[in-house]
Amino acid sequence: MLTVLEPEGLYPDTSEEQRILGPNVRLLHGGGEESIAQLPDAVCAEVDGLFIFRNWLSAADIARFPKLKVVVRMGVGYDRLDRAALAARGVTVCNVPDYGTTEVADHAVALILALRRGITLHHDMQRAEPPAPWAYVTSPLLQRFSEQTVGLLGLGRIGTAVALRMKAFGCRVVFHDPYLPNGVERALGIARARTREELLEQADILSLHAPLTRTTEGLVGERELRRLPAGAVVVNTARGPMLDIDALYTVLRDGHLAGAGLDVIPQEPPVEPIPRLLAAYRTREPWLEGRLIITPHSAFYTPHAYDDIRIKSAETMRDVLLDGLRSNVVDPATD
Repeated sequence: MLTVLEPEGLYPDTSEEQRILGPNVRLLHGGGEESIAQLPDAVCAEVDGLFIFRNWLSAADIARFPKLKVVVRMGVGYDRLDRAALAARGVTVCNVPDYGTTEVADHAVALILALRRGITLHHDMQRAEPPAPWAYVTSPLLQRFSEQTVGLLGLGRIGTAVALRMKAFGCRVVFHDPYLPNGVERALGIARARTREELLEQADILSLHAPLTRTTEGLVGERELRRLPAGAVVVNTARGPMLDIDALYTVLRDGHLAGAGLDVIPQEPPVEPIPRLLAAYRTREPWLEGRLIITPHSAFYTPHAYDDIRIKSAETMRDVLLDGLRSNVVDPATD
């Protein structure tokens, strides 16, 4: 009998996972341990398959699982896993790329709309003390969508969903993704930038949609942000370390960028000393009024998506651990 462990206790029971994995799998359900390191050695010694959601899985953690064959990251990103150590052990790594696609895309578009239509700007001003006059405000944030170019860094499932949504608003959409074959742009009716620099120079709205790897960490810094047209807006619903948050503070503070929407930041949850931009946001510094939206890595969430994580993770574990399929296996070369 194979043993599968879900250490974080995300769901109240294991009935759905047991149904999918079948009677020949022993399913262990944790109590929400803060880290893998807190698991008893005796439990780790029995585990063939491991689910990971919030936990980080280091080389030292991996060494405690002598029978481990498959790790399923219960989400899209896999930067929480030491993939080199897993590969050295011959452990197969999977993710769940097809949950929360519409939620994250909708969230990115919502951030764009809230900023570019001045919704957060007018909201903040109307609840000020005293409230602003009952009138529209002239700001670089407010722009007609048919005059805007949306630039997408990365065009996977979520990036594609954003592209289709922003096309519907009348925007010109352009993307840069060196891993996609020629012709994707023709199928979607959007434009392709050959280089990242070419994309940045025309993006009135920049939205990030790439996984976090060694090549994408620090992908957008001050040099890249200053390549954007003056008055541009930046949205990040991908991974925090892709965007230099201190550089973002600088280009917002000096007015080069009009606004930003962040669902992710470099360290989550934030710890002291928190980034300058987050500090300015929390203290409502006047220069930032209406120009910044921060949400707590919640773009993926709806009750439906949370159920999808459970079901699709279990289905992936079944396919790979029990049936020997290659469902959602992450290519080691993607680092």
